[in-house]
Amino acid sequence: MIRAAISIVVCTFLSTSAFASDPFTLFEGKDTSAPKQPQACISFDGIVHVTFGVGDQVFYCNIEGEKCSVPQAAFRIPNLSLGLRRGPRIAQTGTAIVVTAIGGPIGKGKDGDILAYRSLDNGKSWLGPVRVNDVAASAREGLHAMTSSENGTLWCVWLDLRERGTQLFASKSVDHGATWSKNVMVYRSPDGSVCECCHPSIVASKDSLHVLFRNSLQGNRDMYLVSSRDGGKTFGTAVRLGQSNWQLNACPMDGGMLAIDENQKISTVWRRDRSIFSTDSQSDLEKLLGVGDQPWVTNSDNGSYFVWTSKRDGDLLLKKPGNSAIDRIGDNASFPVVISAVQRVPLVCVFWEKRMDHTHSIIGYRIK
Repeated sequence: MIRAAISIVVCTFLSTSAFASDPFTLFEGKDTSAPKQPQACISFDGIVHVTFGVGDQVFYCNIEGEKCSVPQAAFRIPNLSLGLRRGPRIAQTGTAIVVTAIGGPIGKGKDGDILAYRSLDNGKSWLGPVRVNDVAASAREGLHAMTSSENGTLWCVWLDLRERGTQLFASKSVDHGATWSKNVMVYRSPDGSVCECCHPSIVASKDSLHVLFRNSLQGNRDMYLVSSRDGGKTFGTAVRLGQSNWQLNACPMDGGMLAIDENQKISTVWRRDRSIFSTDSQSDLEKLLGVGDQPWVTNSDNGSYFVWTSKRDGDLLLKKPGNSAIDRIGDNASFPVVISAVQRVPLVCVFWEKRMDHTHSIIGYRIK
């Protein structure tokens, strides 16, 4: 367990307006107790659910109105995959809070399974684990994504190594994470492997499922979007995003993100070389947002919010919908995520890692 003496938790807000205007610290630790890779979602009742990793421990807390619960260790996964967008993922189905994470008894890339835990009592206790990948150790790259659709169906997608080369596989749960379906291949590169170390991203809405990933084709490391319109039974042709190729004989370890709004418009954000671009399903044209890495996007009731960092451990940058200006909202920041609740509550939040010397913090900020 994590000792309280080496962790600082700041999770109580004096007012909603203070929450909206100032970044706040969720958790702080040093060295082996450093918190990493925050992920978050907003449930239908407007509660923000947050998870992150500390060593082999997966932590959870929630933010309701002006108050945040004290982050607690929810469960332990040996050799937890953590860092460079590896780490736990979280979703809420209306009945359960579900967290997935990857680990295994041996670690160091020799094994790794996606393990799902669920809470039916608002994070007080956790049931599990349930293995998502139906071939043992096939998720050992440690990179995955998870989401919930409006009807509570959960979807998980990951980089899979059950055969030679890295492929995209997916699974779904229709019982709030208690069981998971037979795995389905989402995409196999004709060159033998997708990009080996860039995380995939996923959104689901109604009967549609959309997966964003970095491909590896003819020496190019470009972003591709592949979709299913029949609830994940079949997937269409993967489509390259952007107008140019990124010729690169390496993995940039930067997978981008996508979001969908109530009108089924898909927004994406991703990196090519040092530039951050966005696209949406209403136009094939890429839009240059700025310079940096590790971008993320969410679609709110008034448009898309984008965040990224100027560099690893750099300035945290925010672009709001309808605003051409780029706001700087933090420093020494890495791996930001931005989340929103579409047409339910006016809420948009950002979470990220902040590193200063040996101290690592999970920081949150309410935009709206």
